[in-house]
Amino acid sequence: GLVVTQLDIQPGESIKVKGKIQSDAKGFAVNVGKDSNTLLLHFNPRFDCHGDVNTIVCNSKEGGMWGEEDRKAEFPFQHGDKIEMCISFDETEATVKLPEVEFKFPNRLGMEKIEYLAVEGDFKVKAIKFS
Repeated sequence: GLVVTQLDIQPGESIKVKGKIQSDAKGFAVNVGKDSNTLLLHFNPRFDCHGDVNTIVCNSKEGGMWGEEDRKAEFPFQHGDKIEMCISFDETEATVKLPEVEFKFPNRLGMEKIEYLAVEGDFKVKAIKFS
């Protein structure tokens, strides 16, 4: 997967990730936070993995420990799709915007900046833009 460190994304700024979901994807994840053990947001669309089918699981991680999973009812992804998602945050929550739907997740750790981005799983990153 792709890992970007030493970022300085402030509240109100955003990370755009463009790419393609693999045609046989089981799932993928986009993680943002301080580092791999401290995540503001773990955004994990699952086509068929960890016992979930067509489910988006969101979570946070603090000191290497996962928080409580937050499952979303909507699943706007298809195998082979080209997608663009925009991730932003403020003091209270993180937002993942897709063209047709928006997901919110609480900023449980009170994180004030994003320094780390990781994309893993069955997703091919084509471009990343910070704004």
